[in-house]
Amino acid sequence: MKSSIKTLAVLALALVLHAETNAQGLRMPQPSTAQTLSQAFGLGKITVNYSRPNVKGRKIFGGLEPFGSVWRTGANSATTIAFTEPVKIEGKELAAGEYELFTIPGENEWTIIFNKGSKEWGAYTYKESDDVLRVKVKPVKAREKTETFTIQFTDVYPTTAKLQLVWDNTVVTANLSTEVDAQVMASIDEAMKGEKKPYFQAAQYYFENGKDLNKALEWMNAAEQADAKAPWIRLWKARLQLKMGDKKGAAATAETGLKLATEMKNDEYVRLNTAVLNEARK
Repeated sequence: MKSSIKTLAVLALALVLHAETNAQGLRMPQPSTAQTLSQAFGLGKITVNYSRPNVKGRKIFGGLEPFGSVWRTGANSATTIAFTEPVKIEGKELAAGEYELFTIPGENEWTIIFNKGSKEWGAYTYKESDDVLRVKVKPVKAREKTETFTIQFTDVYPTTAKLQLVWDNTVVTANLSTEVDAQVMASIDEAMKGEKKPYFQAAQYYFENGKDLNKALEWMNAAEQADAKAPWIRLWKARLQLKMGDKKGAAATAETGLKLATEMKNDEYVRLNTAVLNEARK
């Protein structure tokens, strides 16, 4: 009972101080700085808003943030995370929308919570009944200490990524994935009905996603005809030919790409076409 009264008192004091600060027009830096993180993912975007506390010599997990208790996953107001497209978190589906991101730290296991809360201060009014998704992950001990709490995205690919929480000597990772193939294929089919057909981009997608390589080569040839001076088109055509087993054709295409890039003084495509040419000549 005393603990509940103390919690409510702390919350009330924080709200009073916040109101007084606004009323007086006082400006000062926050001890826990705010950050907005935006990451393109799949066909959409993920946006995180949170505040970043520092270690300041304290014991964090199992100390400042007790094991087994709900944490706001940051400081000040509860952390929010918004998805413009549906995603999967650790293989579990989560609809597009904005959520509050809570966690329950544990010595050997963490629970990551996506909650439909109302942007409250801290986790004082957190309700488990508002949880939309919970996943469990294993914490890892970091090689180096991170002073400032950090949320980041790593290993980001078109349809997979890792959401990481990093603080002190702890790293917690949640695997994200999204399904976009059906949407992209439908978009390609529709775009090919128009006057300006995206031959190059469509061929790239087919190449990178295990689609019909003969169709991809047909589109790449059409892109080449439309822009005969582009060394990047020759590069991707050579890669495609190499993947199809046509080393002779790939070498000839890469040689042309190398010549065009040299004439343009484009060092990047000189290097890339040379790499494909060397591979084709093996």
